[in-house]
Amino acid sequence: MTDYRFPVEESMRQRTKNIILTVAGIQILLVIALLVLPALVGAIPGRYRVALQERSPFLSGIVEGMIDQVAPMATALPVAAVSADEPQVDIQSLLVVTAVSSPTPTSKPTEAPTEAPDAESTPLPTNTPIPTPTNTPTPEPLPTSVVLDGMDVIRQTFNNCGPANLTQVLNFMGYDITQEEVADYLKPNSEDRNVSPWQIADYVNGFTGNAFKASAHSGGTLELIKEFIAAGYPVVIEKGYELPGQGWWGHYLTVFGYDDEQQILYSQDSYLGPWDGSGRTDDYEEFEFYWQQFNYTFYVVYFPSQEAEVQAILGPELVEPMDMWRMVAARAQAEIDADPENVFAWFNLGSALTEMGAKTGEAQYYQGGAQAYDQARELGLPPRMLWYQFKPYLAYWKIGRHDDVIALADATLETQGGRNVEETYWYKGLALESQGNISEAITNYRAALEVNHNAYYAQWSLDALTGGG
Repeated sequence: MTDYRFPVEESMRQRTKNIILTVAGIQILLVIALLVLPALVGAIPGRYRVALQERSPFLSGIVEGMIDQVAPMATALPVAAVSADEPQVDIQSLLVVTAVSSPTPTSKPTEAPTEAPDAESTPLPTNTPIPTPTNTPTPEPLPTSVVLDGMDVIRQTFNNCGPANLTQVLNFMGYDITQEEVADYLKPNSEDRNVSPWQIADYVNGFTGNAFKASAHSGGTLELIKEFIAAGYPVVIEKGYELPGQGWWGHYLTVFGYDDEQQILYSQDSYLGPWDGSGRTDDYEEFEFYWQQFNYTFYVVYFPSQEAEVQAILGPELVEPMDMWRMVAARAQAEIDADPENVFAWFNLGSALTEMGAKTGEAQYYQGGAQAYDQARELGLPPRMLWYQFKPYLAYWKIGRHDDVIALADATLETQGGRNVEETYWYKGLALESQGNISEAITNYRAALEVNHNAYYAQWSLDALTGGG
């Protein structure tokens, strides 16, 4: 009788080995997938994710849920690790007491519906200086309600609120141009996440054939917006933006009307509409709450012949940059005094002091700015904050805290959107260059130019290291 026991046992052992090897292989693949998947999903271009959201909200929800699992966004930017030996300045001594023309909210309403490279190291193209008006007209009482006729809305393409809002204003003023034409210079890479107000103003002043001028400022007020609107000028503001399930973003709005009796402002929202041209409405308190998150920044476009009128509305305090930043700093400090936990007030104070450092070259202002930014980071800055505002990089770089520059840049670069902000790479390159890491600095300058080939300041930094011309 033949004994089949040994072949059967051998076959069972072989199957067991195969199962073990298969399970081990699957585990290895899962480990590799977990290591690789975050980078893969993080590299999905934002425009594809938005397109999926528009075409299939259900599938988009599944995809976004998966992305949140494998590549979650941090809840806040990293906190500063400040050395006990870090020199400190008395911020109060840096501030000049300046009257704030109108009170601003310090807490979120119950119902919720200028960044430029450092002028010392990389000077910007200069525009013709605007002289301070010598005769300020006696102010007249403003109408209680004004809505400008003819302000149409433009539905922005992906992440294109900067060019879209400028196009709305230029079209209102009779200039036949599309958001695609504006974006061709301001945002040649559709994935680029930010166009700063100073870039928009430079574009208007340099690329509209002297047909228009633009002026960008921080420290605006509701009263100032109403004065411009009453005089016939729409005003574009930069503001915080909270979208359900998406968190905090930055956005532009074109404001074209107000009503004091209803306490509302009318604006065109290139992202949310409405698309019938009627405009969205925001009550004054809510409007100021989100506007504060971008230091009450705005710009206005006008004909060259209207320059004197625009200067008069702005007033000398906003026309003169150093006076403007003193006022902004004093305003931010007043908001901090009212609410020490106001993270955006601390950030605005840091930006004002840093700008004062850039204007004067005095290190004490950069140090004060860094201290204010440290406090803002301690309170918790939104993770997308440095997609739009970049002065923390400058303050830390100027006082030699290069590791802070790199840490903030790296935290921003962990997000898909953050990898499409040219300033992130440029400032990281400056910090690396200051540390003597020339090869990585060059890599970052080139990365900045890949995001936006018009980032001339990155080109200058690159040329300085490579001998380019």
